[in-house]
Parts: sequence; structure tokens; C-alpha cells
Amino acid sequence: MEVNGLPLHVLLVHFVVVLVPLTAVAALLVPVWPAARRRLGIVVPLLALADLVLVPVVTSAGEWLQARVPSTPLILQHAALGRTLLPWVIVLFAFTVLQWAWFSFFDRPGSPRRPSTVVRRVAIVVLTVAALVLAVGTVVEVVLIGEAGSRAIWENSFSPTPLPTTPAPTP
Repeated sequence: MEVNGLPLHVLLVHFVVVLVPLTAVAALLVPVWPAARRRLGIVVPLLALADLVLVPVVTSAGEWLQARVPSTPLILQHAALGRTLLPWVIVLFAFTVLQWAWFSFFDRPGSPRRPSTVVRRVAIVVLTVAALVLAVGTVVEVVLIGEAGSRAIWENSFSPTPLPTTPAPTP
């Protein structure tokens, strides 16, 4: 689980840090912005599927790395938080598939199954609220996990006192 001597976890984690929040924001754009809905289409569920594949891989690589470094409370906290992301990503994936199906097969202009205006409005409100909850939840989880990982690596790595500066030479 290494690439050029670097643990795979520290390389792949950057994909999760970018892709999961991007997917969450895209899922939020779909119900509130019709132009984004038309342009993104199946892309949002595909991004969520990539998240669904990537998060367990990164978690597994993290567990491999954890077994090879000294155990500290900060690493244990990071690992525990890391395991909380997969449920969010599973729900995000299911939601994006449901949302895509709604807008592709039911709430589409010209569709014989298109519901009434009232039902469509209620559905958009429900989808927007659900997307907002998922976006906030997943982004907060990613930030908490990343912050804990950063602390596990960097805390106490630098001197708390600033380095002395050399005065500029006087002319």
C-alpha cells in the first residue's frame, strides 16, 4: 500500500477531500438550479459512485498505515472519525440516484408521468432540504476527519516559539 515509498493513504485522501464535497455541492445544485440539473444529469450519481468506491479504499489504506505507525490518541481519533464518512457517502449515493431518477423519468418536460405542479414543488423542496442536510453533513465530516488527521501528523512538530530572525545588515 505504498507508491514510491509514500503510504497510499496520504496520496488518495486528497481525492476524497475534493471529490466528496464536490459531489455534495453538485447534489445541492441539482434541485435548486435547473440549468445545472440539465448539465450535470447522470454526472452527480457517477461522482457519488466514485466516492462510494474511493472512501473504503482510503479507509483501508489508512488502517494499513495506522498499523505501521506509533499509536497516539490523535491517530486513534482520526481513525475513528474516518470510519464515520462511509455511511454519509452511502446515503449521498442513494440520494443522488433517487434525485437523478426523479428529474430524468418523472419531473421532465413532456413526460407522460410528470406530476402536478404542487407535487413537483413539494418534491423540489424535499430534495433541496435533503441535499442541504447531506451537503452540510458530508462536508463537516470531511473537515473534521481532515483536521484530526492534520493534527495527528503536525501537532507538536513545530516549535511553538518563532524562529529567530537575523537583522538586516546596516549600510
